[in-house]
Amino acid sequence: MTRHLITSAIPYINGIKHLGNLVGSQLPADLFARYQRGRGNEVMFICATDEHGTPAELAAQKAGKPVAEYCADMHAVQADIAARFGLSFDHFGRSSSDRNRALTQHFAARLAENGWIAEVEERQVYSIDDGRFLPDRYIEGTCPNCGYDKARGDQCENCTKQLDPTDLIDPRSAVSGSTNLEIRTTRHLYLRQSALKGQIADWIDSKADWPILTTSIARKWLNDGEGLKDRGITRDLDWGVPVPGMPGKVFYVWFDAPIEYIAGTAEWADAQGLDDAAWRRWWRLDEGAGDVTYTQFMGKDNVPFHTLSFPATIIGSGEPWKLVDYIKSFNYLTYDGGQFSTSQGRGVFMDQALSILPADYWRWWLLSHAPEGSDAEFTWDNFQASVNKDLADVLGNFVSRITKFCRAKFGETIPEGGAWGEAEHALIDALAARLRAYEALMEAREVRKAAAELRAMWVLGNEYLQSAAPWSSFKTDPAQAAMQVRLGLNLIRLYAVLSAPFIPFAADAMLAAMRTGDRAWPDALDGALTALPPGHAFDVPEVLFAKISDEDRDIWAQRFSGIRD
Repeated sequence: MTRHLITSAIPYINGIKHLGNLVGSQLPADLFARYQRGRGNEVMFICATDEHGTPAELAAQKAGKPVAEYCADMHAVQADIAARFGLSFDHFGRSSSDRNRALTQHFAARLAENGWIAEVEERQVYSIDDGRFLPDRYIEGTCPNCGYDKARGDQCENCTKQLDPTDLIDPRSAVSGSTNLEIRTTRHLYLRQSALKGQIADWIDSKADWPILTTSIARKWLNDGEGLKDRGITRDLDWGVPVPGMPGKVFYVWFDAPIEYIAGTAEWADAQGLDDAAWRRWWRLDEGAGDVTYTQFMGKDNVPFHTLSFPATIIGSGEPWKLVDYIKSFNYLTYDGGQFSTSQGRGVFMDQALSILPADYWRWWLLSHAPEGSDAEFTWDNFQASVNKDLADVLGNFVSRITKFCRAKFGETIPEGGAWGEAEHALIDALAARLRAYEALMEAREVRKAAAELRAMWVLGNEYLQSAAPWSSFKTDPAQAAMQVRLGLNLIRLYAVLSAPFIPFAADAMLAAMRTGDRAWPDALDGALTALPPGHAFDVPEVLFAKISDEDRDIWAQRFSGIRD
């Protein structure tokens, strides 16, 4: 048994996330966590809401609530939606927790003690109309590098270039749109990342197995232009982790947010009534974390902070904290030729998705089309085709045909009689080859390719059933038909176990129909395909996956198009 620490990039508290956010971090992280649990490994899967900074303040102001109340309410909303999507977090925490406050202040103190913190007097943008300093993210303008007209003051989302607010052309307040800005002097703490560049570069160079997307972004930020820059870790705000000895300052959200991965594990231990040793064994190399494999999942816009800034915090602390072993990053999911947009009502958001179809429909499409090698596009035609062909016609059809046929000819118990022949052994050999490929791809976090192998195993069952044709052999050799049906019913249990990481709710329904809780991973297919013996009772399940009609497809396409009357 191995131990896997898995974290998903933590979503901002302000609002419900769209499908692109989901497939860029939380959903593939859940896939990997469920797979590792299915293999019998020990897993700690942590996520949280990112609750500090101006986004939370502005969202709370818009909602007419105190920011703490707003964050508590939205955490509950996001936790509920995550549960309904089947996201199997061991703990879904909050970056505003007492644990995160203490750990953030601890890391800052250690960095200061080791000489990696500098107090810097800087000139910062102040919005006269808003009456406040503007955090970098809340200054917008035109990127001097690529010309994108909605670049933020910290980074251009279009070209990913790291920016300072003063770099922007025609800057404006993202709070009010005001251009009545001026530069004022303030003092902030900076993490001296440039002094840690050598250690960070050596660490990144040691990760030869990382995705090209991850390492290319990391090296671009590490070496582009002037190279790795020192980074401000404090802001002039009221809401956040207070900076000891600096009234009116809080730690920058990108400094405290990743620390919540550690704090969230501590919150898990607290919730379980366990002592600190229970969570420190996941994070401290001197307390048992040496055998942990740590994987992070995130969209490509989060890569710079997870490959540079957070590692700088860990390395600079001088303490034996666990560094990430593998960063799985994703490109963007676009929506029908454009971007998801909350303001324009364009695209499907997580709560809306669940209001029209069960979670597994969305899980399957998103994971089987995950934006790994390049950006991916959601279209309603593609979604309909994938659901109807993969889920309804292949998996759902197999389950329905074999269970209904057995009930009609043998009753609702698994029949006995007959022995495997050449066709059955050929099926097992083909399944075994696909299964080993599936396992290798899941271990490698190759999401789309793993989905393709899983579907191929479903197809093998359908091809066998069509070729064996127990409805024909029943007429001349009932024992032969009984064997074929028995194998088919055992395939349902096997498919449930293998499919659970992708479609957990359907997998549960399949196991319930087979009246078994046996989720043992199939190390040997001979045993897996005889797990349900003759005489074992089963039920004919309800339709696993209903097809999406052209009418529904067109209605939904119009509803989420962003077109206004």
